[in-house]
Amino acid sequence: MTEQADELVRERYGSAVSDAVAVDPHGIVERLLAHTSVRAFADEPVDDATLRTLVAAAQSASSSSHQQTWSVVAVRDPDRIRELVERGRMSPFAASAPMLLVFVADWARAADVAAAEGEPAEAVDYLESTLVAFVDAGIAAQNAVVAAEALGLGACYLGSLRNDLEAVADVLGLPPRTVGVLALALGTPASDRRRALKPRLPQRVVLHEEHYRPVEVDEVRAYSDRMDAFYEALGRPQARWIQTQIARVRDVAGLHGRERMRAWLEARGLPSR
Repeated sequence: MTEQADELVRERYGSAVSDAVAVDPHGIVERLLAHTSVRAFADEPVDDATLRTLVAAAQSASSSSHQQTWSVVAVRDPDRIRELVERGRMSPFAASAPMLLVFVADWARAADVAAAEGEPAEAVDYLESTLVAFVDAGIAAQNAVVAAEALGLGACYLGSLRNDLEAVADVLGLPPRTVGVLALALGTPASDRRRALKPRLPQRVVLHEEHYRPVEVDEVRAYSDRMDAFYEALGRPQARWIQTQIARVRDVAGLHGRERMRAWLEARGLPSR
């Protein structure tokens, strides 16, 4: 393992994961380990060549049965970005991004092709089809993020796209049988200063070998203490990390309006039976 990769692993976990971490001579693992979300962007546009490179990287990702059941809408017009952020109740910082890439679960394309061939598209109505498109869109988006960072851009995932899927569909003109999955805010980072890596849960908590092992709550509490110290060091003290996680599961309020997801999917032509 290179010295830089070892440093990144220690920053993520507080100590090395193992003495037997694989060595990557190409530096790809180091790039992945160094990922941070960027929420402040320079006033520089994302050009066409970069956009097409990101889409090519996204399309190079695997997809279920090679169906490619996703599309992406690139939004670079500042007024449309603001409208999307405001009407969709998305994270406010996204309004300052020079480009949003909205990844869309897209069964409209396959259904339209089937209709043109005189065939029905009944399977689109089932939950499995919805899941396939959501998963494939997420895999494609991750490829786009890795490519963006390789090109010197910063990115941040926007799950807040799902706060009002009907508004998003209206702004983007999405047809029936499509629905927004997530967006990426993309652009040149406002600062070239290396950002602190946000700690991750210990691998012992997320890695299960051979069979699932129930969580040791004390390990999560210890991680929560580390996260609290991380934010404190950045001058951003906030509620304990563990309490923010509990707030997400305590009651429906933690869904921020997304408890309407099934109704939204039904309205979008994806009943997910």
